[in-house]
Amino acid sequence: MNELVFGNCRIVLEYEIMDGHVLVRDGKIAEIAEGPAPRGTQVYDCEGGYLVPGLVELHTDNLEKHLLPRPKVLWPEPESAFFAHDAQIVSSGITTVFDALSVGEYHDKGRIAMLGEAVQALHACRETGALRADHLLPLRCEVADPRMQDLFFPLTDEPALHLVSLMDHTPGQRQWRNTESYRTYYSQIVSWTDEEFSRMVDELQARRDACADGNAASIVAFCHQRKLPMASHDDTLLEHVNEALANGVSICEFPTTEEAARYAAESGMTVLMGAPNIVRGGSHSGNVGAEEVAKQGYLGALSSDYVPISLIGAVFTLAKHGTMTLPEAMQLVTSRPADAVGLKDRGRIAEGLRADLAVLRLVDDVPLVRSVWREGRQVF
Repeated sequence: MNELVFGNCRIVLEYEIMDGHVLVRDGKIAEIAEGPAPRGTQVYDCEGGYLVPGLVELHTDNLEKHLLPRPKVLWPEPESAFFAHDAQIVSSGITTVFDALSVGEYHDKGRIAMLGEAVQALHACRETGALRADHLLPLRCEVADPRMQDLFFPLTDEPALHLVSLMDHTPGQRQWRNTESYRTYYSQIVSWTDEEFSRMVDELQARRDACADGNAASIVAFCHQRKLPMASHDDTLLEHVNEALANGVSICEFPTTEEAARYAAESGMTVLMGAPNIVRGGSHSGNVGAEEVAKQGYLGALSSDYVPISLIGAVFTLAKHGTMTLPEAMQLVTSRPADAVGLKDRGRIAEGLRADLAVLRLVDDVPLVRSVWREGRQVF
């Protein structure tokens, strides 16, 4: 029997903060109590800091930064890319991470070339126990890419596959309703004359019209058969949310308008938005502000998206602004995302659950993660 007590800590429970101690036994939370830890036990002194559940991240692009450090530049050792990514993840307090990989793309940035090797590397790293966080696989399916089904289905036997996102980044659709915003975004890797851009948009929209519905239908059927949760990406209009609901999608991922976020939440979907949106004070691409959605009660979960440390940062930003209490804000990055994908064994400090825990303190109101534990084993 392996026991450890976390003492001298402010325990962030689901609905309150308790000054007390937590007993971990054989990787699970065995007891939560007020006051100092009992004498004669092995105690980890949290030095008066916060003890919080290990964070649950449902959609991060951070892995791609290491696999593809520059457009079309593939890192030759995908395992080392995972190790570097994993280090950032655990040092941010994240113990469960969904490493988003794109299935399809519109302009060759190298994502397709790295896809198969990335999934193989994830499998190998999980098999050898080399990763400190629990890494799971969400596949981001670009339904407007005619290659999508050929790319997707060979990957579906991967045991880590746990979530599928339906995406459409065609210019003129969803996030890119304004085609000039699309042009600005992609200007870092490709440039067009006005005539070339107009022709390219027409070609991509025609390609979308030819394959998007069929691609989406095949993914939806597969996910229902496998009982995999699905997310719809960049919902903008009510019709997007209705389409997702009709397909049995349960997560509204990064809605771009207040209207879509509200309707999705009222329809029972988990509204997942970006933590950087909150830390920065707004969307980098001009979409609806996540904190405004939170103030109206429609925000269901947060994702660090492209900055891992933003996940815990957003929690304390919301609490500091008085938008939510600290326990309420913590739910957005722990229990709620875990529940959204059926991971009932984690996301809370509660007896019987996995001892996925993080110890942190504030430095000038900025959260600093001091140590992280996954299933009772220290990983940071």
